[in-house]
Amino acid sequence: MSRIARAEKDKVVQKLLLAKELSGKTYDEIAEEVGLTNAMVSQIFHRQAPLKQVSMDKMKRAVPLLKEDDLFEMSKPPFRSFDPDIIQEPAIYRLHEVCMHYGESVKEIINEKCGDGIMSAIDFNLNVESKKGSKGEDRIVLTLDGKFLPFSEQRVEEEE
Repeated sequence: MSRIARAEKDKVVQKLLLAKELSGKTYDEIAEEVGLTNAMVSQIFHRQAPLKQVSMDKMKRAVPLLKEDDLFEMSKPPFRSFDPDIIQEPAIYRLHEVCMHYGESVKEIINEKCGDGIMSAIDFNLNVESKKGSKGEDRIVLTLDGKFLPFSEQRVEEEE
C-alpha cells in the first residue's frame, strides 16, 4: 500500500473510530446490536473487513453518527494491511509470542484431528471475551474458529 493510500485509509479509520467513540458503545455492544462478533465489528471500523449490505441499517442504528458516506466506505472491499511496527505494541507482540511458542503443537494437534491441512483465515470467526480466573484475576479468552482446509495431493492427470 502506498504512503498516500495508507494516509487516506488512516483518515477514514480515524473518522469511523470517532463515530464509535462518540456513540459511547463498546465493540461488544455494537456487535450485539448488529449481530456480528466483536472482532468483526472492530475489523470493519479499522477497514480490514467490509460491512455487508444486510448489516448496514443495524450499524447505522447502533452508531448514529455514521453518515451515509461512512457506511458506503465501510462497505467497500478493504485493502487489508497492517503497519509493520504494530508488532512493537505489547498486546500484539504477546499474540505473536503465543503463536511462536504454541504454533508447532497447534499444528500437530490440527493434523491429528483433521489431517494434513490448515485453518482458514477467510472462512473464519474471531471473538474476544474476558472472564475471571480461579483466583479472581482477569483473563482473556480468544476463540479462533476457522474452517479446516486440507492440502490437496498434486497428481498427474491420467490421459484417456
